[in-house]
Amino acid sequence: MVLNRAQRTMRGAIGAALVALVASCGSGSSGAALVRVEVVTPPAAGASLTGAWPQAALRVAPKPVAPVDPATGLSVSPSIGPPWPDHFTVADAVVPNVPLFSAPGTPVPNGKVLTNPTWEGLALVFLVRGDQGDYLQVQIPTRPNAATAWVRKSDVALRSVPNHVVIERGARRLTVFHGSTPIFQVPVAPGLDSSPTPLGAFFVDGIAKPANPNGPYGLYQVSFTGFSDVYHTFGGGVGEVAMHGTNRPELIGQPASHGCVRMTNDAIAAMVLYAPTGTPVDVVA
Repeated sequence: MVLNRAQRTMRGAIGAALVALVASCGSGSSGAALVRVEVVTPPAAGASLTGAWPQAALRVAPKPVAPVDPATGLSVSPSIGPPWPDHFTVADAVVPNVPLFSAPGTPVPNGKVLTNPTWEGLALVFLVRGDQGDYLQVQIPTRPNAATAWVRKSDVALRSVPNHVVIERGARRLTVFHGSTPIFQVPVAPGLDSSPTPLGAFFVDGIAKPANPNGPYGLYQVSFTGFSDVYHTFGGGVGEVAMHGTNRPELIGQPASHGCVRMTNDAIAAMVLYAPTGTPVDVVA
């Protein structure tokens, strides 16, 4: 189930939008079906959950990232934990274009800039991994998987999210944690052996609501920054994967997709609360 989405058109000043989604990640075929979806801004995690946790002062996980690739100016981030903090710093773009830097003050070699909103009409978001002077080191929603660069603090606004998600590909299981405490766990249907869900340290970068809740994507699609190792393009998309609902709940618990992670509609509705944009998502073997 590789997430494939066509150009989205924003509607409204607060970011509500009707978009066109080229959706083949749940169809079980390489043909693309056009699906109408609405981009949603979920309530803060914990807003409708028993036992919400207060958010402490923002902090940055100390784990170092890999050395910078001189060709791209990007590095690759490892998992933040363990040990896992009880909240994570997220940066939302506040300008139309965010330049990337290989080090504070040093633009990446190709001068790459990320647009806000993205080509899909989504608000541009980053997971913060480091802090130095006027710059933040952030994971970005592009290839390679777990790609990391520096951005200017003046180009973003900071917030925090309280949970992280672990998807166990072999066990076909998803768990939401607050710190080291599991707070939600469900069986899932990951990718087939021929199109596996990519392994790595990712984060949620978009949430969309299909117009047809009885379709192959269920109530919601929660995309995260894992890109397929098999499909670099697929049905008009770029091979990014997602967690989403399904109209085939009997397939939950077995490999069934082109790379996305299927779950029941009840489970994906809960994930919208537990995992707002910026939430870390680790996929492990």
